[in-house]
Amino acid sequence: MKIMLLDGFSIVHRAFYALPLLTTKNGVVINAVFGFLKIMFSLIDNYSPERLAVAFDVKAPTFRHLHSKEYKATRKVMPSELHSQITLLKDVLSTLQITQLELEGFEADDILGSLALHFSGHEILIVSGDKDLLQVATETTSILIPQTTKSGTQIKRYFAEDVIQKYGVSPKEFIDVKALMGDSSDNVPGVKGIGEKTALKLISKYSNLQNIYQNIDEITGKLKERLVNGKSDAFSSQFLVTIKTDLPLTPDLDSLKFSFIKTPTIQTLFEKLEFKSLLAKFSDPESSSENEKSSLDINPYFIDITPCSIDILKSLSFASIFCVQEYNQLYMGIATKSNCYFITANLKENYDIIILKEFFECENILKIFHDSKSLRHKLGKFSINIKGAIFDTALASYLLNPAQSDYDLSIISTGYDITHPKVLMKHTAKKRPNWTSLGPEVISSELVKRAKSMFDLQNQQLIELENHGMLNLFFDIEMPLSEVLFDMETTGIKLDAQFLEEFGTKLDNLITTLEQTIYIMAGQEFNIRSSKQLGEILFNQLKLPTGKKTLTGYSTAADVLIKLKDKHPIINQILEYRQYSKLSSTYVIGLLKSINTDDGKLHSNFNQMVTATGRISSTEPNLQNIPIKLEFGREIRKAFIPSSDDYIFLDADYSQIELRVLASMSSDQKMIDAFLNNSDIHTITASEVFGVEPSSVTSTQRSAAKAVNFGVVYGIGPFSLAEDINVSHKEASDYIESYFAKYPKVKSFLSELVEEAQSTGYGSTLLNRKRNIVELSSSNFVTKEYGKRIAMNMPIQGTAADIIKLAMIKVHKALKGTQSKLILTVHDELLLEVHKSEVEIVHNILKTQMENALTLKVPLTVDIKEGNTWFDAK
Repeated sequence: MKIMLLDGFSIVHRAFYALPLLTTKNGVVINAVFGFLKIMFSLIDNYSPERLAVAFDVKAPTFRHLHSKEYKATRKVMPSELHSQITLLKDVLSTLQITQLELEGFEADDILGSLALHFSGHEILIVSGDKDLLQVATETTSILIPQTTKSGTQIKRYFAEDVIQKYGVSPKEFIDVKALMGDSSDNVPGVKGIGEKTALKLISKYSNLQNIYQNIDEITGKLKERLVNGKSDAFSSQFLVTIKTDLPLTPDLDSLKFSFIKTPTIQTLFEKLEFKSLLAKFSDPESSSENEKSSLDINPYFIDITPCSIDILKSLSFASIFCVQEYNQLYMGIATKSNCYFITANLKENYDIIILKEFFECENILKIFHDSKSLRHKLGKFSINIKGAIFDTALASYLLNPAQSDYDLSIISTGYDITHPKVLMKHTAKKRPNWTSLGPEVISSELVKRAKSMFDLQNQQLIELENHGMLNLFFDIEMPLSEVLFDMETTGIKLDAQFLEEFGTKLDNLITTLEQTIYIMAGQEFNIRSSKQLGEILFNQLKLPTGKKTLTGYSTAADVLIKLKDKHPIINQILEYRQYSKLSSTYVIGLLKSINTDDGKLHSNFNQMVTATGRISSTEPNLQNIPIKLEFGREIRKAFIPSSDDYIFLDADYSQIELRVLASMSSDQKMIDAFLNNSDIHTITASEVFGVEPSSVTSTQRSAAKAVNFGVVYGIGPFSLAEDINVSHKEASDYIESYFAKYPKVKSFLSELVEEAQSTGYGSTLLNRKRNIVELSSSNFVTKEYGKRIAMNMPIQGTAADIIKLAMIKVHKALKGTQSKLILTVHDELLLEVHKSEVEIVHNILKTQMENALTLKVPLTVDIKEGNTWFDAK
């Protein structure tokens, strides 16, 4: 579900200053309201959200004003012409039945951040001119910031990775960048004399304010002096710029629904405000159909479902197909090199389904689709399979532009020189047109335009794929993998609801016990979930060390509490309380809600077109995020069970696949020998780095070596390594230097990867998967350094991703004819539901196919376990 959240005051403020002072004939000032609606309609047209809400600031002071009387004190008074339009705007939004949210004591930013977290399982688009919101960007939450240039206003979209690419720091780290540099518009002081460039360098190196001041002696000169003198302002500013994400706002999705149907009330209001041009957004379907008729430029053949239909369809040897389903109707636009066709089928009629089945399952008809996996699901509900699918324009676009965030046909087609309309219809402000209301000529035209665009697109994408050496990657991996993922999604994985409910009860009891323990240690009862009350207990009652006290309380974030673990036993109890509360809400209650009532299974969506490295991700629900670090959390896997007593789970996990890829690609003989001799690579590395015999390596040394081994793959620096293994910056630096001294070819290989990426502009895997690395050409130091880390990591992680994909395809093919199925992939791991009579057969299939998925200079090894639950098999 795509949810758009608007920062009301930010947008109306921009609209007010962008437009001249417009008034109605009665003298009502309307420019800001008119501009706001224009921006809103444009955003909806361009991004097609399914839910919408607008957040507003309230006039009363917020918790930030209580913390600092100077907060926003330099803001100019709002012009009366704008002030008078705020109430009008809210009235208009109410008439349009668009949800508005505000909360006394908090700002719109806090509302937006809290809603983003509340709806974190969905795609979130936050629209605001306030860069502070970049701190809440994630893989699924993007921040849309309008930017005015000479060519007009453009929208810059930031996901978490875009923040890193732009600034060289993570969204969370961006908070402390703002804390250091301050914000003159909000009168946030920051540290005097430190601007954005210096702030970025500091946070890129030290990650956060606490680390800067803990390592202040590493900093010299004026910068150190400024930091020391500005310490109080830095932490105060950190408090001011941190967006709250835990406000008590829990709207359901239905409350954010919106539609633009022209009611008499809307028409009267818009006519009164003289918004005549905006009334077109509410045009009746009939008038829209008439407007479309005059612009039709494709005249398709209309095919009725008759005995002759299949003969016509089977005469199409090569065609692109675009389908939409509206209730029981399936509309199909079909394009070939010379002709176009339009078909309407009734999915309640057996005869229509028979004809469709013959067409889609005919392997002699070579077919082009856009997101074929989604279509497989639509047709699969009617027992219609797809065969002969040879090209998917969405998958091709993903390979060519893996960092792109949206592969909608109307977006990707605009980048190509195709012979038919590049901008495809967005009929209303809704995500999809209401096809049944448009009439046959308009429906046929729009679907055939799409099909024709796909046909032309395929020709140009083929050339691009060939030029980039990615034809084999596309046809041998991505296309067949799409079918594998469809089968996995359809099969699903069964959940033991009774176990989850009982497990939830255990968690609740444990949480209650922890509550009582915390109350005893605190000497009183309080709301543990309240940061303010918890801060009072820890820092006022128990006198634990902390930073500056604010008027609203103290920070009780996890990173703050972890540093206090040795100061009082209550800290561990609080951290456990939070972990178990998260387990209960997200993984017990959340999983129970996700069970399909028809078959008792979870049917996750495996995303093939999300990660820039080629890795498969999982959503709805995210089965790859089930907690395993927490011992109690691992038990959740006991809820995942085979579909019947006749089956058992086999779990196959690649052993250290990324390190094996690194050894092979770098040709470092010491590392290669370690794998060829089946040695423990972490023990061998510890032996080399610390200069001791393998038999004398301690567990601490092995852990440090393990952190270095895996850290090298991600371009780890001494500061991050020091934090990971709890050693000094110098010790971590010495470990890394010693590592590269013992594995010299690894160091030269990583340097070569960076040089090659700087020369070509992209990183490449063994199988030629490519990722553009624009960060390497940045003039910003931290951004460029981030680009170097991508250049080192992408070829290794991407090759590992290619290997697991190849393994999935091979295993899936080898399982044909058996009763066993591949049901889940988590990074380098495959989970299969295996008939008990086939355990040995499938074990051999996994061993053979996975270990021979790709030939490297070192062997690929797979660990295979079996069990009656996922927990037992892991």
